[in-house]
Amino acid sequence: MGYPKMDRISKLPVGVIETILCLLPIQEAARTSILSKEWRYHWIKIPKLVFIEDQFQEWTRGPKPSAIELRLNKPSKRKDMAKRCRFFYAIYQVLLMHEGPIHEFTLSMKVDTSCVEIDHIILHLSKKNTHKMLKLDLDAGADEGHRLPISLFSLRQLTSLYLHGCALYQKRSFNEFGCLTTLYLSSVWTHMKTLHRLLSSCPLLKRLTLGHGMTILYDVEGSTIVDLFECVPVIECLYVTLFGLEDFLSKRLPKKLPTSLVHLKYLCVDTLCFTHIYGLPFLTLLIRSSPNLEKLKLKLVMWEEMYAEDDLGSFTLDDYSDTTFEHLKEFEIQGFTDSENELDFVRLILAKSPVLKKMTVYPHYFFAKNDDSSSFTLDDYSELLFCSPCASPVVEIIVGRYKSDYSCSW
Repeated sequence: MGYPKMDRISKLPVGVIETILCLLPIQEAARTSILSKEWRYHWIKIPKLVFIEDQFQEWTRGPKPSAIELRLNKPSKRKDMAKRCRFFYAIYQVLLMHEGPIHEFTLSMKVDTSCVEIDHIILHLSKKNTHKMLKLDLDAGADEGHRLPISLFSLRQLTSLYLHGCALYQKRSFNEFGCLTTLYLSSVWTHMKTLHRLLSSCPLLKRLTLGHGMTILYDVEGSTIVDLFECVPVIECLYVTLFGLEDFLSKRLPKKLPTSLVHLKYLCVDTLCFTHIYGLPFLTLLIRSSPNLEKLKLKLVMWEEMYAEDDLGSFTLDDYSDTTFEHLKEFEIQGFTDSENELDFVRLILAKSPVLKKMTVYPHYFFAKNDDSSSFTLDDYSELLFCSPCASPVVEIIVGRYKSDYSCSW
């Protein structure tokens, strides 16, 4: 006679079971309700809900496409609408059945002008007001992002907000995000004043990303870059894409912000062009205003041919020789070329960083070949850097191959 099988999983603490269910796609989590009576209602109490349209469509795949759809390589609008309705119906079902707090909510999908259902979902979430993290990853193609409803700003408990493919045009003042510590914006349409008011409403903000695809509409009495960073006095991690912030930048930038970013430890500047009129002045403005910076990452672009002659500047590192990096421990630069300005800046880092531990240089793919087609090879870069004056006795210099990375580190 054998021993009876023991259901060890069902005996786990409720918090552990909820954590396990949070790791499953929502469809799989719901299917656990058929395991036993004890499991019937576990899934409706999980605090983390993730809805990804592509995964849902794969899981609920309908009939095969017709011959016409296969030839055109495009499903009919009627079928697209039916799929969209099933997706939203599934979300509504989960939200109506859900019990307890929802701490994290993620929605990833394609959007068009007919997605008023998203507004209904946000309104429902705002009534619970238990959210800690909200992520909206919306794909509007080349069109303007989905206009977010006013109910978004009723999520007063949010600590993390991620917006992609959205539009923020609210003119009211924001005073509801007093708990927000992480804000990620990419492919967001907004006004300069709106962005300024949004940041002003986040006094505890520690991590800020102004990513790719930002469309910031000009205001007659707009804010400046100084106004923008005055709103984030306790910022610790900053990722900013320079291309798209031009309207915030004046022709003559100050050398330093009025209030130093004393808490800033990590800085990443993307789409930086050293020959652009704003490139080096903007970078040194942030560096001079961040006395405790520990990690600096630069992602360079070669866009000189895209700029008008008035947008190009002539700068030398002698203008910035007073810049110091007393606490810098790591430095990384991507898209490095053989231009004099870029090489001089890297040398400046080496000469002015007494505690630097690691420097990583990734040349631009045009210059990252070890063959006769490139005037500069990886070995040439390495020799130039190793022969440069260095303030840190323990720095490790790494020259790698081309790297394309547009991700944020948090």
